[in-house]
Amino acid sequence: MSPAAAASGSTATAGTSLTVKSSPRPGSRVALELAIGAERSQAAYERAVESLSRSVRLPGFRKGKVPRAVLLQQIGPLRIRATALEDLVDSAYRDALEQETVPAIGRPELSEGFEAVLERFEPGQNLTITLELDVEPTPSLKTTKGLKAEAESVSYDPARVDELLEQSRRQLATLVPVEKRAAQSGDVAVLAFSGVYADSNEAISGGSSDAMEVELEEGRMIPGFIEGVIGMKAGDTKTVDCQFPDSYPQEDAAGRKARFEITLKELKTRELPALDDAFAQQASDKKTLAELRSELENRLKDDADRRGKANRHNALIEALVEQLEVELPETLVQQEIRNLIEQTAGQIAEQGMDVKKLFTPDLVRSLMDTSRPEAEQRLKRSLALQALAAAEGISVEEDALNAKVKEVSRSLSQQGNIDPQRLRQAVADDLLQEKLLEWLEANSTISEKIASDTAPGEAAATGADDDAKASAKPKDSKPKESKPKATKAKAKSGDDA
Repeated sequence: MSPAAAASGSTATAGTSLTVKSSPRPGSRVALELAIGAERSQAAYERAVESLSRSVRLPGFRKGKVPRAVLLQQIGPLRIRATALEDLVDSAYRDALEQETVPAIGRPELSEGFEAVLERFEPGQNLTITLELDVEPTPSLKTTKGLKAEAESVSYDPARVDELLEQSRRQLATLVPVEKRAAQSGDVAVLAFSGVYADSNEAISGGSSDAMEVELEEGRMIPGFIEGVIGMKAGDTKTVDCQFPDSYPQEDAAGRKARFEITLKELKTRELPALDDAFAQQASDKKTLAELRSELENRLKDDADRRGKANRHNALIEALVEQLEVELPETLVQQEIRNLIEQTAGQIAEQGMDVKKLFTPDLVRSLMDTSRPEAEQRLKRSLALQALAAAEGISVEEDALNAKVKEVSRSLSQQGNIDPQRLRQAVADDLLQEKLLEWLEANSTISEKIASDTAPGEAAATGADDDAKASAKPKDSKPKESKPKATKAKAKSGDDA
């Protein structure tokens, strides 16, 4: 029963020596007042004595053959009463859930605490306890129709095709030595350097190299470093003042000033390949530049459509959440927080980092706090859709579900170890969400707003164009170095610096 339906409910079953009275509590919780009969409390005590006599080992007695009087003397009545009370509370709680059909989640808590109950527990006497527990929330919506939402529009930008082609040209560029002119932005420099902290003259850990290849672009190194190299010529040595950002991950360096002695050993510039069919064949599996352009255009258009649809759906769900009335049980919030932290840990592990070293107890506690707003919002979105399905009678047809499960199963057949029940539930959830979003689009008003400006180059760094980038990904993405004797050798890209 729901928390509301549980209010002031009282049930008793003959022969159980148990009477249950339930009442709602704030935060999607229920209090169960359990009146336990003397016969039941005595039976729990006898089970505790029998259990301990079988498990306790005492000198001079075989296991399971310890006399009751000796057992009481050796381990004491308090331990037996505590064991009996644990068993009594557990069994009474299970029976209470069946009697009241409470949709419990998480573990129950004795409202006055175990020690306080133990003090007044006497085997063979009546006992009344109160358990409080979280229950499944009962979400409802103030309204479902006439919702208004505003979504950020996404449009295809033809200029992105040229940007992606230019990125591929840079990746396929040949590095040509520069001898006469000074270093300028966009060049690739081979540097020898060593750094010290300005306030102590102490060497910077990891702050030196005999030959590091560095792209002379803003943001590649700490502020002041690249700016100091620009204007130098091959063979020059120079002392450059720099500043570690306050947010620098190495704590002992964050915010400190530094001095670097830098020698420019080599200077190179990029010689870009011509934008022609030969480039298209080198950068992709397409035979002509026209085919490559067409492929990029189609993928970028599809991506814009997908992102636009996702924006509309998110806006609709947010509008629905505004109509939601629900109390979130702490058990579900904590579960969702743990899910978010596990996702973060998984992403870090995929990058090859040691999660156990990074996830210190202090960091986990901090993540528990900072993840809470997102966890609560995710729960509200899920519960709002659940309430919509109930309010409008929206469900997934069995035939459609079976067909989709077969389709997904075929696509996953090579993976093995697929739990069919979990797969079916996941497919059912996806199909239901699709139907709910279709219903929302048909019964709501969506207006579009212009997307906020994106900083230059920022769009290229997002995941939005990943598919398009893959289409123009060079077969060998590292720049080539041109050497005097017309031989070419691969050189490290500045991206690795």
